Amino acid sequence: MRNLLGISCGVLCLLLAGSVGAAFAASGGSSLGGNLRVGAVRVDITPADATGLQNLWNHRFKGVHDKIYARALVVSDGTTTAAMVAVDTVEFRDASALLQKLSTETGIPIANITLAASHDHNAPMVALGNAGGTRSPGPGGAAWIAKVETDIASAIRQARAAMQPARVGIGTGKAYVNTNRSERLGDGWKRGINPDGPSDKTVWVVKFVNEAGEPIAVLMNYAVHSVVLEPENDYITGDLAGAAANFVEGRLGGKAVALWTMGAAGDQNPVFLDWDTVTEKAHRSGFALMETLGRMLGEEVVRVAGEIRRMDANARITADATTLTCPGRRADQEARKRGEVKFIDADPVTMKLGLLRINDIAFTTISGEVVTNIYWHLRKVSPLTNTIMVTIANGRVGYIVDDDAYDRGDLDMQSSFVKRGCAENGIVNGFLDLIQTQR
Repeated sequence: MRNLLGISCGVLCLLLAGSVGAAFAASGGSSLGGNLRVGAVRVDITPADATGLQNLWNHRFKGVHDKIYARALVVSDGTTTAAMVAVDTVEFRDASALLQKLSTETGIPIANITLAASHDHNAPMVALGNAGGTRSPGPGGAAWIAKVETDIASAIRQARAAMQPARVGIGTGKAYVNTNRSERLGDGWKRGINPDGPSDKTVWVVKFVNEAGEPIAVLMNYAVHSVVLEPENDYITGDLAGAAANFVEGRLGGKAVALWTMGAAGDQNPVFLDWDTVTEKAHRSGFALMETLGRMLGEEVVRVAGEIRRMDANARITADATTLTCPGRRADQEARKRGEVKFIDADPVTMKLGLLRINDIAFTTISGEVVTNIYWHLRKVSPLTNTIMVTIANGRVGYIVDDDAYDRGDLDMQSSFVKRGCAENGIVNGFLDLIQTQR
């Protein structure tokens, strides 16, 4: 049973928890006889000393509240091998050098590797800075980043070594954990709650099981920022994404690796926050709220995973990548001082587009924060029903908004470095070209 919010209900869900393993086992056979092989591992990347690191808002950490991880999934059809690594971090900025390093060390082609950041604002970023120097992991960042890069390479190698015959299946559910965050206030906009704005509640779940039907990995995808904890939070945490992944792994008895990937969350915040988005002042209920929202989402992931019945042991895996370059812009700061929203020309913005396809499951990956309407546009025209968008993948170039957003003038449009008329159709057509090439 589920309540009206689509959230698994407490006592009954606990009573049914033991049936999850049976549901997984029912979907697997004693002999797979297919070509799909899968391995997955979780590696702890929690810094030993957090005091030299800081969050996205440049607030220095005092310690660690909960551990953060890199979770690696490696899949192979005997011909093509691909890896997806979900990392509890803000972002990678430009991951080109890291991707080359990982390819060299693991033997997996660059186009076949996806680094998916959770965009957790209260974990350090795996990059030394970004344009304008407004984001940094802190003075202890270089040493931590070097270790994390080594850990990611190790995770991929471990997952590859652990590959075993497997089946794959996909399902969807819904969770009411996110909300559109551009709220109209008089003639302007503020960061808040817009229940009437575009917001995709879809929870994508891809599960992989072994010969005995036991879970190897569960990959989840949902459109929400991991920003439950406020800018002045003092402790490293996986935030909402980490709480959801930890819950799923716990509910499955520690037998599966749960990879979080962020969907089209450029305009999506958690429906509840521990802080006021205008004053950035905390309410101080953060960690309990984070765990609650993570459980709400995790409950739906486990429910959907348990109900997936079609599982394929045979797979065709393909991967490819391309880039899209759009005219750039930046805010006119002098105009901003006068209360005006104006922009001036800036360097072009180049986005990384990627496609990892497992049978009819298409993971479209992009190095930016894409808003809901662009993803809905892609899903509408994609020839593959199971088209998933993974954002903040292999880097971050900022907010990427749909064409209509430039007329609305909302906050995400005001924060975008991309000029109007390029991104939406360029992204959709770029992914369609990749899909058609792999057919």
